[in-house]
Amino acid sequence: MKRVALLFLVVICGMGGLGQKLKPKKRSNGEEINFRTKNKDVCTMSISGDEEMKARIECKGQGKSYWCEYTGMPLLCSPFRNNPKMYWNQIVMELRKLPHACESTQMLKASMCQKAPVDALMKQVAAGVEPEDLANRDKSSQKTSASVRGAGKSSVKKTGKPAMLPRIKPTHSGQGSENETEAMKLAREHCWESLHEFCSYIIGFFRG
Repeated sequence: MKRVALLFLVVICGMGGLGQKLKPKKRSNGEEINFRTKNKDVCTMSISGDEEMKARIECKGQGKSYWCEYTGMPLLCSPFRNNPKMYWNQIVMELRKLPHACESTQMLKASMCQKAPVDALMKQVAAGVEPEDLANRDKSSQKTSASVRGAGKSSVKKTGKPAMLPRIKPTHSGQGSENETEAMKLAREHCWESLHEFCSYIIGFFRG
């Protein structure tokens, strides 16, 4: 009787262990996988969901920032239920071969689920560019336009009129120069030093 009871316990334990092995190895919601594309874009794939799963990919690189989302039911693929970690690793390996993680493919496929139903495939449902990235582009274009306009106005005064070159006063030559020289000599001889210019002007005026 004891042998029968012991044999029964061994069978029960064996079935329990077999049941544990058959349970799918699930990735926790919100787990992230980091990778790089062929063009060196730095990307992160976040996985969430249970029966219907969602994979969100966010990438940054070469002055751009973009994202996309895929949904599907990979549980319909029996190899996925046995090893989901390998499934996602195979998808990431395919994404690394692409120049753009979102534009280059509309479906995420794993080689271990090639024979799975169509509903098991992860299909792209949304994609776009980050709003702040667009704002940065607008700001940079505005700065470029402002710098071009500033360069065009650098030679114009605040009044809006072109800058005028200073006029050069004509120099006196001949008899006029001689008169001014003689007038200055007389002014230096007969006037105080502070009045030289005034006296020179008066003397030159009367001397013609």
